[in-house]
Amino acid sequence: MLVDTDLLLSFGGTSHNFNTNETIFFENETPKYYYQIVSGNVKLNYTDEDGRELIQSLLTDGESVCELLLFVDEKYPVNAVAISECTVIRVAKEEFLKMLKDHPKASSDVQKYISKTLYQKFIMMQNIASPSAEKRIRGTLQYFKSFSDNEAAYSYEVKLTRKQFACITGLRTETVIRYLKKLEKEEVVKIEKGKVFY
Repeated sequence: MLVDTDLLLSFGGTSHNFNTNETIFFENETPKYYYQIVSGNVKLNYTDEDGRELIQSLLTDGESVCELLLFVDEKYPVNAVAISECTVIRVAKEEFLKMLKDHPKASSDVQKYISKTLYQKFIMMQNIASPSAEKRIRGTLQYFKSFSDNEAAYSYEVKLTRKQFACITGLRTETVIRYLKKLEKEEVVKIEKGKVFY
């Protein structure tokens, strides 16, 4: 967990359950809460001018959702949508900022998390800008696995459909399928019952 659950609850945190495809917050809403995932998976997405869904990030147990926007006066640039049954702790912005002031370790942990996330996003942007489909796919795999503590081969299950993978990389779904099969032959990934492990 990024921030201890009991600490969040002591600052007025409340637990909320979301069903698959239920929206936690919408693009252009004003951030009023800190959200931390207890269990489940959440995607951050938006729709481009052509009506295509683009996925910016995929978050899972213990991670926070768009926490950096609590420090600036900006609206959400994305939607947060549960992609599985999800339990999230929500803390009002004012209480969350007070908690960080009163608890230096929690503040340090949040700062490190934001820094790591921004660093990985820079790397991800470089990969996505590449004309090479394979580099985009490898970069996306590395990006998501970077948030896992287990670095062993095939230890990370990619919780994305092929279509979602295409939405993140800006590639066609058929291209993603073809290159994942190529990476499987090269033993970069392992595919079991349709699930990809990296």
